[in-house]
Amino acid sequence: MNYSMNDQQHILKQNEQVATKEMVIEIRDLRKSFGDNHVLNGFSMTLYKGENLVVMGKSGSGKSVMIKCLVGLMQPDSGFLSVMGKEIKTLDRKTLDALRSDIGFLFQGSALYDSMTVRENLEFPMRRHKEKLGNIEDTTPLVLEALENVGLAHTMDLMPSELSGGMKRRVALARTLILKPKIILYDEPTSGLDPITAKEIIELMRSIQKMYGTSSLIITHDVDCARVISERMVLLVDGINYAEGSYAELSKSTDPKVEAFFKK
Repeated sequence: MNYSMNDQQHILKQNEQVATKEMVIEIRDLRKSFGDNHVLNGFSMTLYKGENLVVMGKSGSGKSVMIKCLVGLMQPDSGFLSVMGKEIKTLDRKTLDALRSDIGFLFQGSALYDSMTVRENLEFPMRRHKEKLGNIEDTTPLVLEALENVGLAHTMDLMPSELSGGMKRRVALARTLILKPKIILYDEPTSGLDPITAKEIIELMRSIQKMYGTSSLIITHDVDCARVISERMVLLVDGINYAEGSYAELSKSTDPKVEAFFKK
């Protein structure tokens, strides 16, 4: 194929931009089956430093399996998984635990401990990763900082049962931030929330990215969330990276499998 001089310059510029990006997550040809159920059939994906990447897929499409493989909670059948330059399958338990301290995880149901106060919920990961934080005698400044960054400093001594659904999600995000992770994995961050609260959570995610300089991998079914938060999207269909691009690009596709994601 022959390209004009302008086309060649544009392609060269794009290649230079890709080359200068720092890759923080790389997944290549990931495969995982459960009996005859082939969940992941060669899924590949990259996440770059400072990027908000949205992965969308139907229920049972393999999104949660991919995340579990990524953090070493599940062993894939085959494939390459790398986080911040470290290949997951080569890591011993101690190195994997240290790597996980740089990865924040916001669970779909917030996953707060009901028997602990907000403060105690935030202190829990600090106790598990003392090596990263050093010998901190007074945890109050760090807890307060994390809560202030999600607008909930006044909830420190409350129990989760005293919080609304949106407040629980914010506290869970504060707990994620307490170790100052370099990557945050969001699992359906707006699920179960009313539209107004969901919008507030999305805006909070954007401000957190700017404040902490995190790279974010966001699993969501929420098309509005994807539209607002994503810089790039991956559509997981039939166990593979079926389509990839910006929201604007993908939402204009005439491919029936891609169109299905954007129909309301």
